[in-house]
Amino acid sequence: MGAPNPQGSIVAVVALGGAIGASARYGASLVWPTAPGGFPWTTLVVNVVGCAVIGVFMVVISEAWSAHRLVRPFFGTGVLGGFTTFSTYAVDIQRLFDADRARTGLVYLAVTPCAALAAVWGAVWATRRVLAWRQT
Repeated sequence: MGAPNPQGSIVAVVALGGAIGASARYGASLVWPTAPGGFPWTTLVVNVVGCAVIGVFMVVISEAWSAHRLVRPFFGTGVLGGFTTFSTYAVDIQRLFDADRARTGLVYLAVTPCAALAAVWGAVWATRRVLAWRQT
């Protein structure tokens, strides 16, 4: 038997966080289901909110707080990686095209990454401003 795998704890916390994040996303899809052929608002909102939280989280753990080594893989990769769902985004686009809603699918194709990036950038900017304000 060899030495223990030093990455085992990281894999475990990513898996646990992923289960939590994916469960939260699934819960959102149950609370706000998308009608067949309808615009996938829930997936869009989940991805934008998840990206905003990623922006806040990365600033906090990189610039304001010395986090335990497992916090980033658990919350950043696991929870938020499981919560955001760019694979469902791709499936949603295909479903819109299959439902002869190509124009809506193209709008969704463009809006999602733009909104997600804007959410990350806006959250990073706002978090840095709040942290700077708190230090004065």
